[in-house]
Amino acid sequence: MSESSAVPQPPVARKAPVERTHHGETFVDDYEWLREKESPEVVEHLKAEHAYMEAVTAHQQDLRNAVFNEIKERTEETDLSVPARKRGWWYFTRTEEGRQYTVQCRVAAADSGDPVADWTPPVVEPGVPFEGEQVLLDGNAEAEGKPFFSLGGLAVTEDGTLLAYAQDNAGDERFTLRFKDLDSGELLADEIENVFYGLAFSPDGTRIYYTVVDDSWRPHQVKVHVLGTPAEQDEVVFQEDDPGMWTGFDLAPDRRELLISVGNSEYSETHSLDLVDPQSAPRLLLSRDERILHGMDPLDTPDGRAYLLTHNRDAVNNMVSLVPSAEFAKPLAEQEWATVLPHRDDVKVEGTAVTRTHVVVSVRQDTTERVLVLPAAGLGTTGQGPAAEPSFDEELYTCSLANAEYDSPLIRLSYTSYLVPPRVYDYALADGTLTLRKETPVKGGYDPSAYVAERDWAVAADGTRIPVSIVRRAGVEADGTNPALVYGYGSYEISMDPAFAIPRLSLLDRGVVFVVAHVRGGGELGRPWYEDGKKLAKKNTFTDFIAVTEHVVARGWADPRRVAAMGGSAGGLLMGAVVNLAPHLYRAVVAQVPFVDALTTILDPELPLSALEWEEWGNPITDPDVYAYMKSYTPYENIASVPYPRIAAVTSFNDTRVLYVEPAKWVQRLREETTGSEPVVLKIEMDGGHGGASGRYEGWKDRAWDYAFVLDALGAVERI
Repeated sequence: MSESSAVPQPPVARKAPVERTHHGETFVDDYEWLREKESPEVVEHLKAEHAYMEAVTAHQQDLRNAVFNEIKERTEETDLSVPARKRGWWYFTRTEEGRQYTVQCRVAAADSGDPVADWTPPVVEPGVPFEGEQVLLDGNAEAEGKPFFSLGGLAVTEDGTLLAYAQDNAGDERFTLRFKDLDSGELLADEIENVFYGLAFSPDGTRIYYTVVDDSWRPHQVKVHVLGTPAEQDEVVFQEDDPGMWTGFDLAPDRRELLISVGNSEYSETHSLDLVDPQSAPRLLLSRDERILHGMDPLDTPDGRAYLLTHNRDAVNNMVSLVPSAEFAKPLAEQEWATVLPHRDDVKVEGTAVTRTHVVVSVRQDTTERVLVLPAAGLGTTGQGPAAEPSFDEELYTCSLANAEYDSPLIRLSYTSYLVPPRVYDYALADGTLTLRKETPVKGGYDPSAYVAERDWAVAADGTRIPVSIVRRAGVEADGTNPALVYGYGSYEISMDPAFAIPRLSLLDRGVVFVVAHVRGGGELGRPWYEDGKKLAKKNTFTDFIAVTEHVVARGWADPRRVAAMGGSAGGLLMGAVVNLAPHLYRAVVAQVPFVDALTTILDPELPLSALEWEEWGNPITDPDVYAYMKSYTPYENIASVPYPRIAAVTSFNDTRVLYVEPAKWVQRLREETTGSEPVVLKIEMDGGHGGASGRYEGWKDRAWDYAFVLDALGAVERI
């Protein structure tokens, strides 16, 4: 055989055994040395892995190109968002053909005295400059010459004269904060390194509040910067020292106070900071000691300042209560909380938003996200008005609040489904009128009637009914011959909600049945659905996914020899666990930024986010039962001598959420143990973060790579 036709051979990492002992059990890890990110040997090994991946998948390049071109041809590349008003300006973003990043723009708003007219967005044309249009920030110019570009926050002062923006040029989600004078277009001298998500100006625009992460990438401080002073003098407004608690803040709707929250997935704590008084200190409203998971929105009532609480106090699926500010000074048992929305077993309350005249509540019912609107007058009393709900025709859809500006007579809603491209509606608070402002265009003659999305139910081994979403071309029959891709996540109470995706059309048009497994650990069926898929019930997530796979095969939607699976991050852990439990069910698996070495990570509190994970998975450091349970399912420790399907692990060198080392170690052990001949590859983006490479075209290339890997494995290369 000539060298040019030789079968590519994967790189073999040297073994350097390291013992990890906990609770009397020792695990020997041969590949922990791959964690040394600065080591030239590690970098060379990762480059060799990438070269092997390119060699093994080289024949897929034409297919990747085809999928990429289909995405590009269906996308309106020169487009813009619907303008949204804040104070005296309409803000919107533009995209332009051939350019990777969005351009942040604004035009002046008019005040005629007619509230509806004044809050009706101007008609701005794609690619056509609007009279008086101002470019706030051009992402393309900012990204030029840099390996990566992402914005972590934008804020404008109340008077509209100053822009703050946080920029990441590495992919590690550590941002540099800069300030731009919007009158002159010049940058201020102020610059702050290593800030996290979240920015808020004081009402007078002289101070800005931001968060900072610790060495384990946990946001633990809220700091304030006074413009014109050195960043070294920035004061710590709030600091959280518990390694298991995450810190963040929200700006009150009337922008008079900052709500600082700390919490985990099981309970939280809220402090209020008066933004009008620069000398004020945070005031504790509801302590973590009460073990209540909650969120707050302040609002003014005839009796003074009060807080709208979404909480789980005696309400597993949450309820909404109204609490006067003064009540928080009392012991919890003596506080008076007025019910706004009572608890329901079949409705999960996700949160609230407040305008001057109304309250908007995000809820989940029958697995789908929707909104309710209540008048603020009489809230929490016998005079409270009924809740209104915008209605839509489809069964499977997602309706979420996009914007609720405090003084506006309208709220903005986002709507999408598996078949309907994203829509933007304005909802009139006075009479419930829905006005469609935009539907994202899909070029190439897209016809939603050519596709079908339907709900099915699989049954787990314990009798639990699992929601399944099945998306396909209308002509595809349940005859047992179809290729199928099963997608899942199932952690952190995150739901896989119906949403339109142009790239997915490239799968459907090749006859692939796209299946979403709404497994336990997600939030689709309320809080109990989540709790039945975490900690010592985590294995339900994995067995649910397998049950869904077996169900779609049994129903005839999939040929048992043509099924692939895909998931990312915690969904990548799902992929690793499933492929250990049932490798025979899948022809191929794509694990995106996969959390496949979860036990090693969570056992080390110094690693990014590890301590925060204890409320999701349990604490294996202190609890031997948690350690034994995790040890029995974590993918890296449970690789067996079985024939694994072809597997692609996709990661980024600078990912701080799931470190590259996890999939790098995983693929080594998979190749070592598999008794089959299918390739196992590692695709690593050396300049990307948790979401891969930056830029929309690079994102399309990433999706085309994933889908081509699946389509090639399933023998579904040609469009039908």
